[in-house]
Amino acid sequence: MKIEKIDAIQLSTDDAKKYIATIINENYAQNPTIIKYLGGGSFGSAFYVQISNAEMVIKFLRAKDMLEKEVFDLTLIRENSNVKFPKVLFSRAADDIIPLDCYAMELVQGKSAFVNQKGWFLSKKKRIKFADEVTTALHYIHSKTNDKFGDTLNPEFASWIDFYKPFAKAIYEKAEEMFKYGILPSKVIFAMRVAWEKFDMIFAENVTSACLIHGDLNLANIMVDENFNITSFIDPLNSMYADTEYDLFQFDNIGGKRFYLRKTYMDKYGASANCNVKCAFYGLWNEVFCYIKSGTLINTIMNPLVKNMYKQLKNL
Repeated sequence: MKIEKIDAIQLSTDDAKKYIATIINENYAQNPTIIKYLGGGSFGSAFYVQISNAEMVIKFLRAKDMLEKEVFDLTLIRENSNVKFPKVLFSRAADDIIPLDCYAMELVQGKSAFVNQKGWFLSKKKRIKFADEVTTALHYIHSKTNDKFGDTLNPEFASWIDFYKPFAKAIYEKAEEMFKYGILPSKVIFAMRVAWEKFDMIFAENVTSACLIHGDLNLANIMVDENFNITSFIDPLNSMYADTEYDLFQFDNIGGKRFYLRKTYMDKYGASANCNVKCAFYGLWNEVFCYIKSGTLINTIMNPLVKNMYKQLKNL
């Protein structure tokens, strides 16, 4: 993965609707009847699309060189999951007519667990049940293994550390450069410096299995029905054959602690002795990586990660 800022291609809703009309006409020889913006992040925008005989989601990728991996990972994880993932219907590379890569996937039922307010008021017993179902499904994905670690498109590393340490070092060095030019807050780089000095201690335990990971499984990417039953998982990101605990730090984000997601996984399937500090490291480094790529620093996310990094280092 490249450690650099990505310049996102601009996409207005009006332009997206024009592009979708072209895409639907190319693939179905008809015009869409409904187009609705669903949401997106720094580098992707998703739209609900209805035609005369089908519904789907079309996702535009606002950065280059994402299409092959997104389609590959979504298909790979779908084939190795006991929870539904949306099926890729078709993909389309950017050209002179539409300047963004995009792909279409089937519409899955439900809405994000993060925005389903009913879930936040469930009893502890029901939240634990939900955590049990989520972690069982994630463990099923983790049961898909490979002889090598690394990107799903080309796993080539004999050990997890052979892959992850150079990647983490590149993020750290870029962070130091950003701090030098006043782009990264001192509180972030100070925490990174302390953690980096103890990298070998944090990651002393050998990771024995290269397991398939989702890469971004949190409440936002878990779809549920009105009764908070899981209907599907969505949006794998930077999926790899990796340390399973690299999938667990996301469970602490955006309300995951209220549902005991990481604790439940660790209790059911075990964890390394340093799992807590590893997840703190993974979480901080991932957020800095996202900042490097997007240029957007979200203090409400970053500040707790910095605080947790110090906390877990004290317990090391």
